[in-house]
Amino acid sequence: MNRRHDIDTLRVLAFALLILYHAAMAYVDGWDFHLKSAYTAEWLQWPMIALNRWRMPLLFMISGIALGLSLPTQGRLRYTLRRGWRLLLPLLFGIVAVVSLQAYYDALDKGDIVPGLARFLWRYWQFRPWPGAHFSGASYGFTWNHLWYLAYLLDYTVLTIVLATLLRPLRGLLPPWRMGDRALGWLLLVLPVAWLAWALLVLMPRWPPTHALLDDLYVHAESLPLFLAGFLLARWQRGWDLLVRGRRLTLVLALVGLMLELGIRALGRLPDIGPVDAWVLALPWAQTERIGRALYTWCMVLALFGWARVLLDRPWPGLAYCREAVFCWYILHQTLLIVLLYGLRPLQLGPWLEPALLVAGTAGGCLLIHELLIRRVRWLRPLFGLRADPLSSPLARTRVADAAS
Repeated sequence: MNRRHDIDTLRVLAFALLILYHAAMAYVDGWDFHLKSAYTAEWLQWPMIALNRWRMPLLFMISGIALGLSLPTQGRLRYTLRRGWRLLLPLLFGIVAVVSLQAYYDALDKGDIVPGLARFLWRYWQFRPWPGAHFSGASYGFTWNHLWYLAYLLDYTVLTIVLATLLRPLRGLLPPWRMGDRALGWLLLVLPVAWLAWALLVLMPRWPPTHALLDDLYVHAESLPLFLAGFLLARWQRGWDLLVRGRRLTLVLALVGLMLELGIRALGRLPDIGPVDAWVLALPWAQTERIGRALYTWCMVLALFGWARVLLDRPWPGLAYCREAVFCWYILHQTLLIVLLYGLRPLQLGPWLEPALLVAGTAGGCLLIHELLIRRVRWLRPLFGLRADPLSSPLARTRVADAAS
């Protein structure tokens, strides 16, 4: 397939934001995280909410687009097995060798264990529940923490390929039907917002996010349709044209949705200002806030795709390197972050120096481990989702040449 440089760049930027987002999680007052700094601030909640609403929806749509662009018409079983293995192996390796370090420092911080990494890992690798422990995953005996995305992505990928293969014979049976661009654009704008609002209003209160795969109905209701939407959008040129033409409108609507959600949240935090008319209190503030959130989520994702198509659909120096490195960084970053934070906290460096060192140390650690170790050791590469033979290596070039001849 031809490379979509805008999608590649968006993917790199979205995963890069994870370092900033997860680092900030340690400093947001009132939000739970595996380790918290002593320098928390309540004001961080506002930019974090603005980022939180679209970061994972964007990634799931990008993943759906990548699948739609790369899915072959023949050999789909082999493709599914190969793609599934490239997701499953890093997930299993991450649980055993990467995220286990997060669990150790999480348990140590909560007083569940005494210091001793080897002793903890020996117990953790038995994958038995930890009665009475409070660290993430204790009730299951293991955790995948931030790698939950890989587990969901694996299931969505297999499901989408099966559906696409089963429904492919029906494509020729559908009658030709064409809707005007304006009507189609509004339909594709309103229906997803209505679905996301319904999920927020009905599903989330009953099934709040768990990231445990089997009992996470709200997250599936949000993420799976977004993944499928990305898959359908991948090769739909008319859809991309609509995104480009409507990028200003979707950006404005996204800002309206964001102001609606944050404005209602801010009103709810105002001090008592005296008697308020009963009809004001009876207004559906909570429901309106959820609708604003749904509007912001969908329109922001559409705006990002539309503007990226215009501004980012060109190669830039280092894109190929970042495209390979970003998956490794994703697997590594939160473990490095937690280990660094555990070591930085006793130093009491202050509310500016500590987070600066945390972000710089996490990014630097990801860079060094990827550059000096993972990408240079052939047997390590598949454990982080990379091909065993990099395309730039002489061996890979020889295999490509042999296949072409």
